[in-house]
Amino acid sequence: MSSLLTKFAPLRSSGLLSLSRPLLFTSKLHAQASKFDDKRESQGLCFEHSEESKSYIELASKFVRDEIIPKAGHYDKTGEYPWDVIKKAHSLGLLNLFVPAQYGGPGLSLVDNLLISEEIAYGCTGIGTAFITNALAGSPILFHGSEMLKNKYLGWLTSEPIMASYCVTEPGTGSDVSGLKTKAVKVDEKNWAINGQKMWITNAGMASFYFVLTRTNPDPNAKQSEAFTGFVVDRNTPGITVGRKEENMGQRCSDTRGLTFENVIVPSENMVGPEGKGFIVAMSAFDFTRPAVAAAAVGLARRCLDEASKYALERKAFGQPIANYQAIQFKLAEMMIGVETARLAYLKAGWLHDRGEKNTLMASIAKCYAASIANRSATEAVQVFGGAGFNCDYPVEKLYRDAKILQIYEGTEEIQKIVIAREHIKHMKTLAH
Repeated sequence: MSSLLTKFAPLRSSGLLSLSRPLLFTSKLHAQASKFDDKRESQGLCFEHSEESKSYIELASKFVRDEIIPKAGHYDKTGEYPWDVIKKAHSLGLLNLFVPAQYGGPGLSLVDNLLISEEIAYGCTGIGTAFITNALAGSPILFHGSEMLKNKYLGWLTSEPIMASYCVTEPGTGSDVSGLKTKAVKVDEKNWAINGQKMWITNAGMASFYFVLTRTNPDPNAKQSEAFTGFVVDRNTPGITVGRKEENMGQRCSDTRGLTFENVIVPSENMVGPEGKGFIVAMSAFDFTRPAVAAAAVGLARRCLDEASKYALERKAFGQPIANYQAIQFKLAEMMIGVETARLAYLKAGWLHDRGEKNTLMASIAKCYAASIANRSATEAVQVFGGAGFNCDYPVEKLYRDAKILQIYEGTEEIQKIVIAREHIKHMKTLAH
Protein backbone atom coordinates (compact mmCIF):
# COMPACT_ATOMS: atom_id res chain seq x y z
CA MET A 1 0.00 0.00 0.00
CA SER A 2 2.82 2.40 0.85
CA SER A 3 4.31 2.00 -2.62
CA LEU A 4 0.92 2.77 -4.17
CA LEU A 5 0.55 5.99 -2.20
CA THR A 6 4.15 7.00 -2.89
CA LYS A 7 3.61 6.42 -6.60
CA PHE A 8 0.72 8.87 -6.74
CA ALA A 9 1.97 11.38 -4.17
CA PRO A 10 3.36 13.77 -6.84
CA LEU A 11 0.02 13.76 -8.64
CA ARG A 12 -1.85 14.58 -5.46
CA SER A 13 0.51 17.37 -4.47
CA SER A 14 0.34 18.91 -7.93
CA GLY A 15 -3.45 18.93 -7.86
CA LEU A 16 -3.79 16.54 -10.80
CA LEU A 17 -5.66 14.09 -8.59
CA SER A 18 -8.84 15.63 -7.25
CA LEU A 19 -12.10 14.38 -5.84
CA SER A 20 -15.05 14.37 -8.21
CA ARG A 21 -17.32 15.26 -5.30
CA PRO A 22 -16.93 16.97 -1.91
CA LEU A 23 -15.91 14.77 0.98
CA LEU A 24 -18.77 13.87 3.30
CA PHE A 25 -17.16 15.90 6.08
CA THR A 26 -14.66 18.51 4.95
CA SER A 27 -11.59 19.67 6.83
CA LYS A 28 -13.05 23.18 6.95
CA LEU A 29 -16.14 21.95 8.75
CA HIS A 30 -13.96 19.85 11.00
CA ALA A 31 -11.96 22.95 11.95
CA GLN A 32 -15.17 24.83 12.73
CA ALA A 33 -16.50 21.93 14.79
CA SER A 34 -13.30 21.82 16.85
CA LYS A 35 -14.08 25.30 18.18
CA PHE A 36 -16.97 23.91 20.18
CA ASP A 37 -16.63 22.57 23.67
CA ASP A 38 -15.66 18.88 23.82
CA LYS A 39 -18.94 18.02 25.52
CA ARG A 40 -20.85 19.25 22.48
CA GLU A 41 -18.86 17.22 19.97
CA SER A 42 -20.18 13.88 18.79
CA GLN A 43 -18.21 10.96 20.19
CA GLY A 44 -19.81 8.44 17.83
CA LEU A 45 -20.52 9.22 14.21
CA CYS A 46 -17.83 10.71 11.99
CA PHE A 47 -17.85 11.29 8.24
CA GLU A 48 -14.17 12.14 7.97
CA HIS A 49 -12.28 9.74 5.68
CA SER A 50 -8.87 8.38 6.61
CA GLU A 51 -5.90 9.57 4.57
CA GLU A 52 -5.69 6.12 2.97
CA SER A 53 -9.35 6.27 2.04
CA LYS A 54 -8.99 9.75 0.54
CA SER A 55 -6.02 8.60 -1.54
CA TYR A 56 -7.94 5.63 -2.92
CA ILE A 57 -10.98 7.78 -3.75
CA GLU A 58 -8.77 10.32 -5.52
CA LEU A 59 -7.05 7.54 -7.44
CA ALA A 60 -10.38 5.98 -8.41
CA SER A 61 -11.81 9.35 -9.43
CA LYS A 62 -8.86 10.09 -11.70
CA PHE A 63 -9.03 6.56 -13.14
CA VAL A 64 -12.70 7.06 -13.95
CA ARG A 65 -12.04 10.39 -15.71
CA ASP A 66 -9.06 9.11 -17.68
CA GLU A 67 -9.88 5.47 -18.38
CA ILE A 68 -13.60 4.77 -18.00
CA ILE A 69 -15.68 7.76 -19.09
CA PRO A 70 -13.82 8.22 -22.43
CA LYS A 71 -14.28 4.52 -23.27
CA ALA A 72 -17.68 3.70 -21.77
CA GLY A 73 -19.62 4.71 -24.88
CA HIS A 74 -17.48 2.48 -27.10
CA TYR A 75 -17.98 -0.57 -24.89
CA ASP A 76 -21.70 0.13 -24.65
CA LYS A 77 -22.08 0.19 -28.43
CA THR A 78 -19.84 -2.79 -29.21
CA GLY A 79 -20.61 -4.95 -26.17
CA GLU A 80 -16.91 -5.79 -25.94
CA TYR A 81 -15.53 -6.83 -22.58
CA PRO A 82 -13.41 -3.97 -21.11
CA TRP A 83 -10.23 -5.98 -20.61
CA ASP A 84 -7.93 -2.98 -21.06
CA VAL A 85 -9.75 -1.08 -18.30
CA ILE A 86 -9.73 -4.11 -16.00
CA LYS A 87 -6.02 -4.78 -16.51
CA LYS A 88 -5.20 -1.13 -15.85
CA ALA A 89 -7.34 -1.14 -12.70
CA HIS A 90 -5.57 -4.27 -11.50
CA SER A 91 -2.15 -2.73 -12.09
CA LEU A 92 -3.14 0.35 -10.05
CA GLY A 93 -4.56 -1.70 -7.18
CA LEU A 94 -8.20 -0.76 -7.81
CA LEU A 95 -9.46 -4.32 -8.32
CA ASN A 96 -10.19 -6.90 -5.60
CA LEU A 97 -10.01 -4.37 -2.78
CA PHE A 98 -11.91 -6.76 -0.50
CA VAL A 99 -9.02 -9.26 -0.34
CA PRO A 100 -7.06 -9.16 2.96
CA ALA A 101 -3.35 -8.39 2.99
CA GLN A 102 -2.33 -11.98 3.82
CA TYR A 103 -3.71 -13.07 0.44
CA GLY A 104 -2.15 -10.25 -1.53
CA GLY A 105 -4.89 -7.62 -1.36
CA PRO A 106 -5.01 -4.21 0.34
CA GLY A 107 -7.48 -5.42 2.96
CA LEU A 108 -9.64 -2.31 2.87
CA SER A 109 -12.74 -1.98 5.04
CA LEU A 110 -16.10 -2.55 3.40
CA VAL A 111 -16.87 1.18 3.78
CA ASP A 112 -13.76 2.05 1.76
CA ASN A 113 -14.68 -0.59 -0.82
CA LEU A 114 -18.12 0.99 -1.17
CA LEU A 115 -16.82 4.53 -1.60
CA ILE A 116 -14.52 3.34 -4.38
CA SER A 117 -17.34 1.32 -5.98
CA GLU A 118 -19.40 4.51 -6.14
CA GLU A 119 -16.57 6.25 -7.99
CA ILE A 120 -16.16 3.42 -10.53
CA ALA A 121 -19.91 3.26 -11.18
CA TYR A 122 -19.97 7.01 -11.76
CA GLY A 123 -18.03 6.24 -14.93
CA CYS A 124 -19.88 3.09 -16.00
CA THR A 125 -21.98 0.61 -14.02
CA GLY A 126 -21.30 -2.08 -16.63
CA ILE A 127 -17.58 -1.93 -15.85
CA GLY A 128 -18.41 -1.53 -12.17
CA THR A 129 -20.49 -4.72 -12.26
CA ALA A 130 -17.52 -6.67 -13.60
CA PHE A 131 -15.45 -5.34 -10.68
CA ILE A 132 -18.09 -6.11 -8.04
CA THR A 133 -18.63 -9.66 -9.31
CA ASN A 134 -15.12 -10.65 -8.24
CA ALA A 135 -16.13 -9.75 -4.68
CA LEU A 136 -19.42 -11.64 -5.06
CA ALA A 137 -17.57 -14.79 -6.17
CA GLY A 138 -14.69 -14.32 -3.77
CA SER A 139 -16.55 -13.45 -0.56
CA PRO A 140 -17.91 -17.00 0.06
CA ILE A 141 -14.30 -18.19 -0.11
CA LEU A 142 -13.16 -15.36 2.16
CA PHE A 143 -15.84 -15.99 4.80
CA HIS A 144 -16.20 -19.78 4.65
CA GLY A 145 -13.36 -21.30 2.62
CA SER A 146 -10.37 -23.22 3.88
CA GLU A 147 -6.96 -21.58 4.09
CA MET A 148 -5.96 -23.58 1.03
CA LEU A 149 -8.85 -22.10 -0.99
CA LYS A 150 -8.17 -18.59 0.26
CA ASN A 151 -4.50 -18.74 -0.60
CA LYS A 152 -5.11 -20.30 -3.99
CA TYR A 153 -8.08 -18.34 -5.32
CA LEU A 154 -7.93 -15.01 -3.49
CA GLY A 155 -4.19 -14.99 -4.11
CA TRP A 156 -4.86 -15.69 -7.79
CA LEU A 157 -7.22 -12.71 -8.01
CA THR A 158 -4.62 -10.35 -6.62
CA SER A 159 -1.58 -11.72 -8.48
CA GLU A 160 -3.14 -11.66 -11.96
CA PRO A 161 -5.87 -9.60 -13.68
CA ILE A 162 -8.40 -12.44 -13.72
CA MET A 163 -12.15 -12.46 -13.21
CA ALA A 164 -14.46 -14.79 -11.29
CA SER A 165 -18.18 -15.65 -11.34
CA TYR A 166 -20.87 -16.39 -8.77
CA CYS A 167 -23.08 -19.19 -10.12
CA VAL A 168 -26.39 -19.57 -8.30
CA THR A 169 -29.21 -18.46 -10.63
CA GLU A 170 -30.70 -21.12 -12.93
CA PRO A 171 -33.03 -20.92 -15.99
CA GLY A 172 -36.15 -21.80 -14.00
CA THR A 173 -35.35 -20.44 -10.55
CA GLY A 174 -34.36 -16.77 -10.51
CA SER A 175 -34.98 -15.54 -6.98
CA ASP A 176 -36.25 -18.97 -5.89
CA VAL A 177 -32.96 -20.47 -4.78
CA SER A 178 -34.81 -23.33 -3.06
CA GLY A 179 -35.79 -24.60 -6.51
CA LEU A 180 -32.16 -25.01 -7.59
CA LYS A 181 -31.61 -28.21 -9.62
CA THR A 182 -27.86 -28.33 -10.30
CA LYS A 183 -26.64 -31.39 -8.40
CA ALA A 184 -23.33 -32.51 -6.96
CA VAL A 185 -22.91 -36.22 -6.22
CA LYS A 186 -20.01 -37.89 -4.48
CA VAL A 187 -17.89 -39.96 -6.86
CA ASP A 188 -15.56 -41.14 -4.09
CA GLU A 189 -14.03 -39.73 -0.92
CA LYS A 190 -11.97 -37.22 -2.86
CA ASN A 191 -14.25 -36.06 -5.69
CA TRP A 192 -17.72 -34.80 -6.57
CA ALA A 193 -19.50 -34.73 -9.95
CA ILE A 194 -21.55 -31.63 -10.82
CA ASN A 195 -24.39 -31.69 -13.37
CA GLY A 196 -26.81 -28.89 -14.20
CA GLN A 197 -27.28 -25.44 -15.71
CA LYS A 198 -26.80 -21.88 -14.54
CA MET A 199 -28.19 -18.74 -16.17
CA TRP A 200 -27.57 -14.97 -16.17
CA ILE A 201 -24.07 -15.46 -14.80
CA THR A 202 -21.98 -12.28 -14.80
CA ASN A 203 -18.37 -12.65 -16.03
CA ALA A 204 -19.16 -16.26 -17.04
CA GLY A 205 -17.32 -16.09 -20.36
CA MET A 206 -14.30 -14.31 -18.89
CA ALA A 207 -13.93 -15.97 -15.49
CA SER A 208 -11.00 -18.14 -14.51
CA PHE A 209 -12.99 -19.80 -11.73
CA TYR A 210 -16.57 -20.08 -10.50
CA PHE A 211 -18.30 -20.31 -7.14
CA VAL A 212 -21.07 -22.84 -7.86
CA LEU A 213 -24.03 -23.61 -5.58
CA THR A 214 -25.31 -27.17 -5.95
CA ARG A 215 -27.91 -29.44 -4.39
CA THR A 216 -26.17 -32.24 -2.50
CA ASN A 217 -29.09 -33.55 -0.43
CA PRO A 218 -31.34 -35.73 -2.66
CA ASP A 219 -34.30 -35.32 -0.29
CA PRO A 220 -36.67 -32.81 -1.97
CA ASN A 221 -38.07 -31.91 1.45
CA ALA A 222 -34.70 -31.14 3.02
CA LYS A 223 -34.35 -27.76 4.71
CA GLN A 224 -32.54 -25.03 2.75
CA SER A 225 -29.91 -24.95 5.47
CA GLU A 226 -29.12 -28.63 4.84
CA ALA A 227 -29.75 -29.13 1.10
CA PHE A 228 -27.00 -27.23 -0.74
CA THR A 229 -23.23 -27.14 -0.96
CA GLY A 230 -20.90 -24.63 -2.61
CA PHE A 231 -17.79 -25.47 -4.62
CA VAL A 232 -15.02 -23.54 -6.35
CA VAL A 233 -14.69 -24.82 -9.92
CA ASP A 234 -11.83 -23.97 -12.28
CA ARG A 235 -12.93 -22.71 -15.69
CA ASN A 236 -10.74 -25.24 -17.55
CA THR A 237 -12.31 -28.26 -15.82
CA PRO A 238 -13.64 -30.73 -18.45
CA GLY A 239 -17.40 -30.76 -18.87
CA ILE A 240 -18.07 -27.02 -18.61
CA THR A 241 -19.82 -25.41 -21.58
CA VAL A 242 -20.05 -21.62 -21.70
CA GLY A 243 -23.10 -20.23 -23.50
CA ARG A 244 -23.38 -17.26 -25.84
CA LYS A 245 -23.08 -13.72 -24.54
CA GLU A 246 -26.54 -12.34 -23.78
CA GLU A 247 -27.57 -9.11 -25.50
CA ASN A 248 -28.87 -6.97 -22.67
CA MET A 249 -30.68 -3.63 -22.58
CA GLY A 250 -28.03 -1.93 -20.45
CA GLN A 251 -24.61 -2.52 -18.90
CA ARG A 252 -23.83 -4.05 -22.28
CA CYS A 253 -20.11 -4.53 -21.73
CA SER A 254 -20.82 -6.74 -18.73
CA ASP A 255 -20.41 -10.38 -19.79
CA THR A 256 -23.60 -12.35 -19.01
CA ARG A 257 -23.99 -15.98 -20.10
CA GLY A 258 -25.40 -19.37 -19.26
CA LEU A 259 -23.24 -22.29 -18.09
CA THR A 260 -23.74 -26.04 -18.44
CA PHE A 261 -22.03 -28.56 -16.17
CA GLU A 262 -21.85 -32.11 -17.50
CA ASN A 263 -20.17 -34.56 -15.14
CA VAL A 264 -17.72 -31.90 -13.99
CA ILE A 265 -15.38 -33.52 -11.48
CA VAL A 266 -14.40 -31.29 -8.56
CA PRO A 267 -12.12 -32.30 -5.66
CA SER A 268 -13.65 -32.37 -2.18
CA GLU A 269 -11.05 -29.83 -1.04
CA ASN A 270 -12.79 -27.28 -3.28
CA MET A 271 -15.90 -27.41 -1.10
CA VAL A 272 -16.65 -23.98 0.40
CA GLY A 273 -17.84 -24.42 3.95
CA PRO A 274 -19.38 -27.62 5.36
CA GLU A 275 -21.40 -30.03 3.23
CA GLY A 276 -25.08 -29.05 3.24
CA LYS A 277 -24.44 -25.47 4.39
CA GLY A 278 -24.10 -23.97 0.93
CA PHE A 279 -27.25 -21.86 1.14
CA ILE A 280 -25.91 -20.03 4.18
CA VAL A 281 -22.51 -19.70 2.48
CA ALA A 282 -23.99 -18.31 -0.73
CA MET A 283 -26.39 -15.89 0.97
CA SER A 284 -23.69 -14.51 3.26
CA ALA A 285 -22.07 -12.97 0.20
CA PHE A 286 -25.06 -10.67 -0.27
CA ASP A 287 -24.53 -8.93 3.07
CA PHE A 288 -21.16 -7.98 1.61
CA THR A 289 -22.14 -7.15 -1.97
CA ARG A 290 -25.65 -5.73 -1.79
CA PRO A 291 -24.21 -2.56 -0.22
CA ALA A 292 -21.79 -2.50 -3.17
CA VAL A 293 -24.72 -2.56 -5.60
CA ALA A 294 -26.22 0.30 -3.58
CA ALA A 295 -22.94 2.21 -3.88
CA ALA A 296 -22.93 1.61 -7.65
CA ALA A 297 -26.50 2.90 -7.82
CA VAL A 298 -25.45 6.06 -5.98
CA GLY A 299 -22.59 6.49 -8.45
CA LEU A 300 -25.00 6.28 -11.37
CA ALA A 301 -27.50 8.62 -9.69
CA ARG A 302 -24.75 11.14 -8.98
CA ARG A 303 -23.67 11.00 -12.62
CA CYS A 304 -27.28 11.64 -13.67
CA LEU A 305 -27.42 14.64 -11.34
CA ASP A 306 -24.16 16.05 -12.67
CA GLU A 307 -25.09 15.59 -16.33
CA ALA A 308 -28.57 17.07 -15.82
CA SER A 309 -27.18 20.02 -13.85
CA LYS A 310 -24.57 20.88 -16.46
CA TYR A 311 -27.12 20.63 -19.24
CA ALA A 312 -29.64 22.75 -17.33
CA LEU A 313 -27.06 25.51 -16.93
CA GLU A 314 -26.16 25.44 -20.65
CA ARG A 315 -29.57 24.89 -22.28
CA LYS A 316 -31.58 28.06 -22.72
CA ALA A 317 -35.32 28.35 -23.19
CA PHE A 318 -37.34 31.56 -23.37
CA GLY A 319 -34.16 33.60 -23.02
CA GLN A 320 -32.58 32.03 -19.96
CA PRO A 321 -30.97 28.78 -18.75
CA ILE A 322 -33.57 26.17 -17.89
CA ALA A 323 -31.84 25.81 -14.49
CA ASN A 324 -33.55 29.06 -13.57
CA TYR A 325 -36.98 27.45 -13.82
CA GLN A 326 -38.51 25.98 -10.69
CA ALA A 327 -39.70 22.84 -12.50
CA ILE A 328 -36.08 21.95 -13.30
CA GLN A 329 -34.83 23.01 -9.88
CA PHE A 330 -37.28 20.63 -8.21
CA LYS A 331 -35.96 17.74 -10.31
CA LEU A 332 -32.36 18.53 -9.44
CA ALA A 333 -33.26 18.93 -5.76
CA GLU A 334 -34.99 15.54 -5.66
CA MET A 335 -31.99 13.92 -7.33
CA MET A 336 -29.64 15.52 -4.81
CA ILE A 337 -31.78 14.33 -1.90
CA GLY A 338 -31.74 10.82 -3.31
CA VAL A 339 -27.97 10.71 -3.81
CA GLU A 340 -27.18 11.92 -0.31
CA THR A 341 -29.70 9.73 1.54
CA ALA A 342 -28.89 6.60 -0.46
CA ARG A 343 -25.20 7.08 0.29
CA LEU A 344 -25.97 7.25 4.01
CA ALA A 345 -27.84 3.95 3.74
CA TYR A 346 -24.98 2.07 2.11
CA LEU A 347 -22.45 3.62 4.49
CA LYS A 348 -24.39 2.34 7.48
CA ALA A 349 -24.59 -1.14 5.93
CA GLY A 350 -20.83 -1.13 5.41
CA TRP A 351 -20.16 0.29 8.87
CA LEU A 352 -22.17 -2.48 10.53
CA HIS A 353 -20.26 -5.13 8.60
CA ASP A 354 -16.91 -3.61 9.51
CA ARG A 355 -17.92 -3.67 13.19
CA GLY A 356 -18.66 -7.39 12.92
CA GLU A 357 -22.40 -6.83 13.34
CA LYS A 358 -25.14 -8.39 11.25
CA ASN A 359 -26.06 -6.00 8.44
CA THR A 360 -28.65 -8.02 6.51
CA LEU A 361 -31.42 -5.50 7.14
CA MET A 362 -29.37 -2.44 6.21
CA ALA A 363 -27.81 -4.19 3.21
CA SER A 364 -31.28 -4.82 1.77
CA ILE A 365 -32.54 -1.34 2.67
CA ALA A 366 -29.53 0.24 0.98
CA LYS A 367 -29.77 -1.93 -2.12
CA CYS A 368 -33.53 -1.48 -2.52
CA TYR A 369 -33.55 2.27 -1.90
CA ALA A 370 -30.43 3.18 -3.87
CA ALA A 371 -31.54 1.15 -6.91
CA SER A 372 -34.86 2.99 -6.86
CA ILE A 373 -33.06 6.34 -6.57
CA ALA A 374 -30.81 5.46 -9.52
CA ASN A 375 -33.79 4.67 -11.73
CA ARG A 376 -35.70 7.76 -10.65
CA SER A 377 -32.63 9.94 -11.22
CA ALA A 378 -32.06 8.47 -14.67
CA THR A 379 -35.68 9.14 -15.61
CA GLU A 380 -35.50 12.72 -14.39
CA ALA A 381 -32.16 13.31 -16.14
CA VAL A 382 -33.66 12.23 -19.46
CA GLN A 383 -36.59 14.56 -18.79
CA VAL A 384 -34.25 17.49 -18.10
CA PHE A 385 -32.50 16.82 -21.40
CA GLY A 386 -35.84 16.63 -23.19
CA GLY A 387 -35.59 15.31 -26.74
CA ALA A 388 -31.81 15.20 -26.47
CA GLY A 389 -32.13 12.77 -23.57
CA PHE A 390 -33.79 10.27 -25.89
CA ASN A 391 -30.85 10.48 -28.28
CA CYS A 392 -27.92 8.07 -28.13
CA ASP A 393 -25.39 10.88 -28.59
CA TYR A 394 -26.09 12.15 -25.07
CA PRO A 395 -24.91 10.31 -21.94
CA VAL A 396 -28.20 10.08 -20.06
CA GLU A 397 -29.69 7.64 -22.56
CA LYS A 398 -27.07 5.05 -21.53
CA LEU A 399 -27.53 5.86 -17.85
CA TYR A 400 -31.26 5.25 -18.22
CA ARG A 401 -30.68 1.80 -19.74
CA ASP A 402 -27.95 0.87 -17.28
CA ALA A 403 -30.04 1.72 -14.22
CA LYS A 404 -32.80 -0.86 -14.53
CA ILE A 405 -30.76 -3.97 -13.73
CA LEU A 406 -29.83 -2.45 -10.36
CA GLN A 407 -33.39 -3.23 -9.25
CA ILE A 408 -33.07 -6.84 -10.40
CA TYR A 409 -29.70 -8.50 -9.89
CA GLU A 410 -28.45 -9.64 -6.47
CA GLY A 411 -32.07 -9.88 -5.38
CA THR A 412 -34.97 -8.00 -6.94
CA GLU A 413 -36.59 -5.01 -5.29
CA GLU A 414 -39.41 -7.30 -4.17
CA ILE A 415 -36.98 -9.78 -2.59
CA GLN A 416 -35.30 -6.93 -0.71
CA LYS A 417 -38.65 -5.87 0.72
CA ILE A 418 -39.32 -9.43 1.85
CA VAL A 419 -35.93 -9.52 3.60
CA ILE A 420 -36.52 -6.10 5.16
CA ALA A 421 -39.97 -7.08 6.48
CA ARG A 422 -38.69 -10.45 7.75
CA GLU A 423 -35.78 -8.87 9.64
CA HIS A 424 -38.01 -6.15 11.06
CA ILE A 425 -40.67 -8.60 12.26
CA LYS A 426 -38.00 -10.84 13.77
CA HIS A 427 -36.65 -7.85 15.70
CA MET A 428 -40.11 -6.83 16.91
CA LYS A 429 -40.78 -10.35 18.17
CA THR A 430 -37.62 -10.22 20.28
CA LEU A 431 -38.84 -6.94 21.82
CA ALA A 432 -42.20 -8.50 22.61
CA HIS A 433 -40.47 -11.13 24.74
